Amino acid sequence: MNKYLFLYWNPPGPTPQSSPEELQAMFAEWTAWKEKFKKNVVDLGDALHQGGRVLKSGKVTDGPHVEAKEIIGGYSVIAAETFDEALVVAKACPINSYPGSSTEIRQLMNY
Repeated sequence: MNKYLFLYWNPPGPTPQSSPEELQAMFAEWTAWKEKFKKNVVDLGDALHQGGRVLKSGKVTDGPHVEAKEIIGGYSVIAAETFDEALVVAKACPINSYPGSSTEIRQLMNY
């Protein structure tokens, strides 16, 4: 099995506050996706805070870069025999229902 990193990209800016009911429905979608693809989902991952730091050439700056049109909002690690199988898992991911979001699929080198 190969491993793939799904990077979930979102438009920058404040995330709208969700009601408890909306949050419950969102988590239910992710849980259903994880259950449907339980042989593939190695690590469901997590959402990322919008702020952070960037370490480059020994210097620390605020990040992610403010001029970016999209930011990484979260990630998952997926196991699949082929890229096409990973793509099937990605297409069913709940992130696709969020306006302006996209999924980057990267195969891990398996060192």
